[in-house]
Amino acid sequence: MNRKTLALLIAVVTFTVGIAVTKLSLPLMRSDTGIPPMGQPDLMGNDYTLSGPYTYENLTIFLVHGPDQLNSKQFVPLQEALERKLVIVHETSDVNELSIENLAKTEEVFVQAGDIVKGGQQDRVLAVDLILSARSGNIPISAFCVENGRWQQRGHEATGLFSYSNDMLATKDLKVAARQAKSQTKVWREVDAAQTKLSASVRTDVRSEVSRSSLQLAVENDKVQESTASYIKELSSIVEGKSDVIGFVFAINGKINSADVYNTNNLFRRLWPKLLRTTAIEAVAERNSNEKKQTVTQNSILSFFADANRGQESTNEITHRTHMIKLESEKSLFFETRDMAQKGFWVHRSYIAK
Repeated sequence: MNRKTLALLIAVVTFTVGIAVTKLSLPLMRSDTGIPPMGQPDLMGNDYTLSGPYTYENLTIFLVHGPDQLNSKQFVPLQEALERKLVIVHETSDVNELSIENLAKTEEVFVQAGDIVKGGQQDRVLAVDLILSARSGNIPISAFCVENGRWQQRGHEATGLFSYSNDMLATKDLKVAARQAKSQTKVWREVDAAQTKLSASVRTDVRSEVSRSSLQLAVENDKVQESTASYIKELSSIVEGKSDVIGFVFAINGKINSADVYNTNNLFRRLWPKLLRTTAIEAVAERNSNEKKQTVTQNSILSFFADANRGQESTNEITHRTHMIKLESEKSLFFETRDMAQKGFWVHRSYIAK
């Protein structure tokens, strides 16, 4: 074999090996879904960085920074839409399904999985993210009961519709029961567990005499509200002056819990008060935990995101417009909501540690 032929053979082998290495690395970038590991360039145009930690008592928060997605629409969160009477959530007499309608002429609404709606025959939690177009008409939405036992009017509340949504599912175990297990029985069990933990933490029974099984009424308890107020006072301002914050990650008792990231700073800022209040409620519930506290670092956060990125993938068409990508690994769950009216660009990314 002459030198020229040998050199050509070496070049071919080197090129082939290079292609193989590249292919091995591509799955880690999730090129099929546009979901990269946190901290690396996003295939849809976002770069993420972290700031923090911001800590108060047993709650630690890291902020997620990144640019808004190009040409992103501005959505009205469900709570604001209900307060402005842009949206109606209808009782259907089906425990696990409600219907929702956007009455606005031009504004579009974002519903987040975990939003609690109060009223109807019994309080419910909405089980999926949903994008509501203007003048949407009635659209069915999956739900779970978070008030076991009541099936009648409560006080002066309307039974045919739901009045407002000021709170969300307040514990990681409740999120997993609703979004992963999709089990009404497990949701009821975790509601009871959350009430028990909150009662022990604030040293009073948080179950309301009006409806003892209601999660919503439990988190409205005066002692719970008083305890969460200190967390909110200390941490609500950490987003001020930061126009590029699009999400947050939190740990309780030194253990990474969950994260939520949004496509725009505007949507995150509109949701921030509700997200922080829900996070503070869970921190209050876990104050008596005897778990060994760990140190949470930016590197441990990045590892958490990287693990979620390697999960097994599935896709769910919620509506023609709203699609959900799910990745499940041994340690975490990841949900990405996509707006098919915007070329399938993502709107919300939710990470839950198992």
